[in-house]
Amino acid sequence: MEIISIEGIVVNSLKYGESSKILHILTKDKGMLSVIAKGALKEKSKLRVVSSNFTYAVFHLYYKEDKMCTLISADVINYFINIKSDIEKLGAMTYLTDLARNVYKQHNDEAIYDILINALLKIEEGFNIVVLTNIVEIKYLSFLGVGLYLSGCIECNNPNVVSISYSKGGYICALHRKNEPLYDDKVLKMIKAYYYVDISKITKLEISNNVIETINKFLSIYYKEYTGLYLKSKNFLDNIKSS
Repeated sequence: MEIISIEGIVVNSLKYGESSKILHILTKDKGMLSVIAKGALKEKSKLRVVSSNFTYAVFHLYYKEDKMCTLISADVINYFINIKSDIEKLGAMTYLTDLARNVYKQHNDEAIYDILINALLKIEEGFNIVVLTNIVEIKYLSFLGVGLYLSGCIECNNPNVVSISYSKGGYICALHRKNEPLYDDKVLKMIKAYYYVDISKITKLEISNNVIETINKFLSIYYKEYTGLYLKSKNFLDNIKSS
């Protein structure tokens, strides 16, 4: 049995037996791993804290390919204290980790992990929750096979676009617009910016509330109609925002 050290985040956990837990850890190098944390529920266990949900750490494991791994210990990278102390931020983290786990089921790519972690770190720093969530959602669409065409009009590639189509999955110019609503140019440009931005390099987000709300509404509808994902964590997050 090989011993490895691997960076990852616990996306969910389940009680196993009287005192142990099964962890599902999304990792940078090996995708999703199932890991048993023996005795993690015991009060004095050194694995108790590091086996909780949303632990972001370097995990030291007894590793077996395609089989259950065993947790030895973990070095925590970030406790996400700010996120865990705020119900809306925690709701966003729950949704984004749930989303990443489901996206990974359909596409095995390290970028899925990087996008998630970088977004969570920015939320922890205090950046806008809705913007970061939408950036992740836009970037994940390609992995789900329903990525948006943002190079120009999806019909003729005209760079002068006036709308974005749910059914066609991309920008639309004035000539090819039918029932699609007209969008403010700032909204259309920001959708493209969301897709191409390097999350790790974000230092400020100066976006009007109207633009943020418009993009968020578009993505909520697009996800419901075209991704096939219906996540309870998304409903929970929406309920927090509306309360």
